[in-house]
Amino acid sequence: MKRALIALAAALASAVLLHFGTGLHPVAWLTWLAPLPVLLAAPRVSGGSAFAAGALAWLGGQLQWWPYFTGTLETPVPVAAGLLAGPALLYGLGVLLHRSLLARRRTLSAVLAVPASWVGVEYLMALAGPHGAWWSLAYTQADVLPVLQTASVTGVWGITFLLLLVPAAVAALLAPGATGRLPVAVTAGAMVALALAYGFARLGTGQDGGQHREVALISTDNPRDTAELDSPQGRDLLRRYGRAVDAAAARGAEIAVLPEKTFEAATARLPLARPGVAVVAGVALGTGATRTNSALVYPSGARYDKHHMIPGLESEFTPGSALTLLGPTTTGLIVCKDLDFPWLVRQYRQAGATALLAPAWDFDDDAWLHSRMAMVRGVESGLSVARAARQGFLTVSDTRGRVLAEGRSGKPGVNTVFAALPQQGASTVYTSLGDWAAWSSVAMLLIGLARLGIRRSA
Repeated sequence: MKRALIALAAALASAVLLHFGTGLHPVAWLTWLAPLPVLLAAPRVSGGSAFAAGALAWLGGQLQWWPYFTGTLETPVPVAAGLLAGPALLYGLGVLLHRSLLARRRTLSAVLAVPASWVGVEYLMALAGPHGAWWSLAYTQADVLPVLQTASVTGVWGITFLLLLVPAAVAALLAPGATGRLPVAVTAGAMVALALAYGFARLGTGQDGGQHREVALISTDNPRDTAELDSPQGRDLLRRYGRAVDAAAARGAEIAVLPEKTFEAATARLPLARPGVAVVAGVALGTGATRTNSALVYPSGARYDKHHMIPGLESEFTPGSALTLLGPTTTGLIVCKDLDFPWLVRQYRQAGATALLAPAWDFDDDAWLHSRMAMVRGVESGLSVARAARQGFLTVSDTRGRVLAEGRSGKPGVNTVFAALPQQGASTVYTSLGDWAAWSSVAMLLIGLARLGIRRSA
């Protein structure tokens, strides 16, 4: 009975910490603490109770996503339930694996198995699902810049690893009868110290003296839906955006970025061309089966078609497959959800892009989170990102994830944010090696599982 109460109390504590440390508005420092209660309890309760505590902790902490999945994203109830229950079961298995390895006195393996297993879960969901790396815990640290720099080496997978390594190490060091405490302390301490040292060192180098282009991010949430260009509402919206672009040009803007699907038009001929300004407009383009969610550039005529659609909400659009660079510059085009996919942004960097312009459309509540996902992509692959979102943030960030300018769309009138967009990229290990940290974590997990069957020698 006492052990059951310990497991239940640990599950509740971790659930509360996960609730506030993850989600749409996470408190970054709480994320590091969230796994600790269930990991501390694991060696003190039965295997079944450890698994249940882990599963209940994750489920309880993530129930906050239910209205977002079923309401905002219109996800079918069975799918939404699976998105919550499936990871909860896997989280519980990770806690059970930690306990089992501790019981066999494989202390270091027990510590490494926790972050390795969860990185494996995140990577599997990124590869198998339609949302890319949307699920990663790493975004909780998007505003903690020294930690964020790890993404330039490992992608988001390294940050997730650190987030779970620290509580797993603390729990193992405090576990009853634990052996091998010194290797655990040295390994975990060295990894964290190395990540932070690298983070501060990378932040110490910048691009302040490099080449820039003046960019204006422009948005109005009125109307809140896509406007047909040939309708009175659409023509009025076109005039308002035209005046805003003229005002931005008068202030020296060389690029103006409008949100995703601002207009609906049968052809790409929109009267948005302005002398001396590249205007990037999000357009629902075409009719019938040939509709695309596109970013169009005036006056050059460059075009990018969104690759990854929101399931259900954008089923009428035909996905694109090509990258688009604005010649003769190294600035690329991308649209909203495509920034959830690290490998797509990595392809842009490998193709020579040093900055991305992104028309976007958020859903109010997810404004911070989705803007930070885009920012993390820039850190991973060494690009600056200018993202103009309806119902979200207008954000310009550099290759270190520093916010150069930011404003909220949806205020009365037309909202404009100005910034000097850096035009030189920063070479990163992630650009060269890709998801090596995720594969290393999977290998580490397999080693941990193998060690379960190896008896400790006398």
